[in-house]
Amino acid sequence: TAWKAYYKPFRVGEKLIVKPAWEQCQTKAGDIIIELDPGMAFGTGNHPTTTMALALLQRYLKSGFKVFDIGTGSGILAIAAAKLGAEEVTAVDVDPVALESAWENCQRNQVTDKVAVLPGDLLEELTGRADVVVANITADVLLLLIDNLPKHISSQGVFIGSGIIDPYFEDVKEVLADKGFKLLEIMGEEEWVAFAASWEEA
Repeated sequence: TAWKAYYKPFRVGEKLIVKPAWEQCQTKAGDIIIELDPGMAFGTGNHPTTTMALALLQRYLKSGFKVFDIGTGSGILAIAAAKLGAEEVTAVDVDPVALESAWENCQRNQVTDKVAVLPGDLLEELTGRADVVVANITADVLLLLIDNLPKHISSQGVFIGSGIIDPYFEDVKEVLADKGFKLLEIMGEEEWVAFAASWEEA
């Protein structure tokens, strides 16, 4: 419980505000509030890897999109996608604690009509193709994910990746190019890197 004293509402980009379930905050017209109680799952939202992923989602997600959130943790990115206008979001994680936390946060944010939370390792439980795939995980896991991603992303779809420590980004870039992804944007904060890349069927 000690960390709760330091967890305060904060703004990401133009319109997203992430706030702890137990805090009040000032808002303005057009703001989108994500209310979060991370429990024991990774993802209070204020880590640079998460704030960069949220910023990129705001830029590349369009209304009506289908989204896959890989390694959802507290569910923050899936909830943001639903609130930013995604039609359908599938969030997966291998950790039962994360799945429980993500589902509770989806209920808290009233997005259970749009978000499905499933147990699964990377893409194995997912069917069809998404317009946006987002993953805030470590570089080595991202590399495994990118390998199979073309089968799960629509042509012109956008892949948002975060959680990469700077020295490993070169490896990620290489595998992205190898799989036919084109970098749209790279963000950096502290020692962390996030990116958005588009994919086109050859």
